[in-house]
Amino acid sequence: MIELAFAKDSNGLLPAIVQDHATGEVLMLAYINQLAWEKTLETGKAHYWSRSRNKLWLKGESSGHVQMIKEVLVDCDEDTVVYKVEQLGGAACHTGYRSCFYRKVSGDTLEVTEATKVFDPDAVYGSK
Repeated sequence: MIELAFAKDSNGLLPAIVQDHATGEVLMLAYINQLAWEKTLETGKAHYWSRSRNKLWLKGESSGHVQMIKEVLVDCDEDTVVYKVEQLGGAACHTGYRSCFYRKVSGDTLEVTEATKVFDPDAVYGSK
């Protein structure tokens, strides 16, 4: 097993930058711990550690928008990874947009750069 530097962070978490393998588009940033890393390598599907739920999270377990790993890059300090993925279902963001980075800074506001959502989050996750 490839060892990453999980001990560098007091919570044992490392950032995982997620890109579309074909286009290089940045889809999201998430965190992995040792268990998420092992499950990702074992299954070929992106697993993360949910900081808000404090549990292992298979991306797409609720929405069906799974991320299939095509390539993994590890930085020089072994404390950050890049997952190059095939994004099934067309959307990485829980808000319904393809990418979590669907807004840009415009003066003192955030401007939506993607006009169309790929899915309705209320229909997928239920309204809160």
